[in-house]
Amino acid sequence: MSVLINFKICDNAKECNGPSVCPTEAIYWDEKARTLKTDNSKCISCGACEKSCPVNAIRVAKTEEEYKRIKKEIDKDPRKISDLFVDRYGAAPVAETTSHDSFDTEILESNKPTVLEVFSDNSIKCLLYSIPIKELFKGLDLKYRKMKAEDKTLLGKYGVKELPALLFFRDGKLLGKIEGYYDKDRKNEIMEKTKKITLKIYT
Repeated sequence: MSVLINFKICDNAKECNGPSVCPTEAIYWDEKARTLKTDNSKCISCGACEKSCPVNAIRVAKTEEEYKRIKKEIDKDPRKISDLFVDRYGAAPVAETTSHDSFDTEILESNKPTVLEVFSDNSIKCLLYSIPIKELFKGLDLKYRKMKAEDKTLLGKYGVKELPALLFFRDGKLLGKIEGYYDKDRKNEIMEKTKKITLKIYT
């Protein structure tokens, strides 16, 4: 009776549903190591964590034979861990985020057009379904930063009503914004919106 996590497709976020639905804490978030961990001595093979994962990254084995089969599948998974270490819109940030204290210097005083993604813990979605920023802004000379919405003043100042949101700045002025989460299935839609806004930036 064991829990296995396929970290090749898991965004390994603290917000994972697995720990919250596990009745025995067999799967948990290790704050010090900043990673999901398992204690299979506590696993009762209820399958709650497996059902809670939208990308099937969490698997539960009820027998030794099943454990070996699942582990083999994970080991052969062609996806690379490095694929997860890229910033994506609406996903947990990979790099260090911009703070409210550095907003003026990082964003408003930037010497190049800047896109700021504002997010909250509640707006973070699955990394696997989120759009890589390098695809969203491909070919554009933009500075990209993420910032956690800890101060409602900023949201009010720029009229942000839904998170996550993308705010487009040039020379300290907001030239456009995109609100709400867009997954890979809606990539063309958000790219079209991005194109319209960036036309203002470069004209």
